Amino acid sequence: MSNDVPAPSSHLLRNGLWLAVALSMGAAVSLGITRFAYALLLPPMRADLAWSYTLAGAMNTVNALGYLLGALATPWLLRRLAPGTVLVAGSVLATVFMGLCGFFVEAAPLLLQRLLAGVASALVFVCGGLLAARLGAQQPGRSGLLLGLYYGGTGWGISLSAVLVPAVLATAPGPHPWAWAWWALALACVAATLVLLWPARALQALAAPVAAASSAQAATGGMRWAPFAPALLGYGLFGVGYIGYMTFVVALLREQGASGTAVTWFYALLGLAVVLSSRIWAGLLDRSRGGQALALLNGLLGVATVLPALTSAWPVVLASGLLFGAVFLSVVASTTALVRHNLPQALWASGISAFTIVFAAGQIVGPTVVGWIADGPGGLARGLVFSACALWAGALVASRQKPLAPAA
Repeated sequence: MSNDVPAPSSHLLRNGLWLAVALSMGAAVSLGITRFAYALLLPPMRADLAWSYTLAGAMNTVNALGYLLGALATPWLLRRLAPGTVLVAGSVLATVFMGLCGFFVEAAPLLLQRLLAGVASALVFVCGGLLAARLGAQQPGRSGLLLGLYYGGTGWGISLSAVLVPAVLATAPGPHPWAWAWWALALACVAATLVLLWPARALQALAAPVAAASSAQAATGGMRWAPFAPALLGYGLFGVGYIGYMTFVVALLREQGASGTAVTWFYALLGLAVVLSSRIWAGLLDRSRGGQALALLNGLLGVATVLPALTSAWPVVLASGLLFGAVFLSVVASTTALVRHNLPQALWASGISAFTIVFAAGQIVGPTVVGWIADGPGGLARGLVFSACALWAGALVASRQKPLAPAA
């Protein structure tokens, strides 16, 4: 029975929550800092370097392209290396590429650095999700919570960026203060990478049973995509929709006259809501064996996304950020839960990679389209309406996903 879940060790049972929290530093690096800190740097870089919104959006588009390339490469790497090794190596590379962004002002090298950072962040995010799923398999009663804690680590990266970037921009010397912010974020990635060393080593033993089941994976040729088509398409539309908000919402708030302090509070509270989301949606992730969780969360996210496009009233805008933060990483967690509920453990890596690939493909489309819309009449507000519509379409499609495996 090579697909059986191994008996949990007392060490893992005792330290499961702390391991998930430490592992969440991978999500903090791969998305919270490497991806989403750019929203805070977009306004000063655009003003300093005279970028259009299309070019500003392209910075996150190439980052998503790199993420897609990394997601495609991850299954190949996992056939040769342990997931903990790929996790730490990816985090080191993401740190390096973040730091290099501070050394360039020309668009071409900055685009290249964002591309390479995307590749590295995908390695971190996929491997971290795989280890979180295996940790959850050891403790089925709280697997949804453990998955949520991992993905909620993105919120720590967002909140840290919200505090760190404005402080550096306000005090940095030289003609390009934003360069110092890139370097400060790289140092934050160094600290997070050091924390990752513990869960990468402690969870390495969980790779053995799955490696032993590799013959089953070879026999099936990996996960079959067709049975998951509604969820995959719904998740791809999530990628299209959410990234427009996370790329441009700070720029929209600035256009609406929000102060620097208000933006810092908005982004920091959004990040804290991401962290709390691990507890809010844990039960739903444990219960939902089909596309119900993905559909519900996509729908709520569409509501959060459209609110700043309809009004600049601060209570409504703040509610938008809190709702968005409380939902969007749980959408990601819902796909990992879907894989865990419906596939044998030998296919978890290919399942998580499949969802990561469509997620990355959606993110490639989102920023450039929203930036292109924003350069026309209606500006950023109209771009966010497009994002909300993509999310609602994703909710409708995901609701068609049925469970593939009977409940245990």
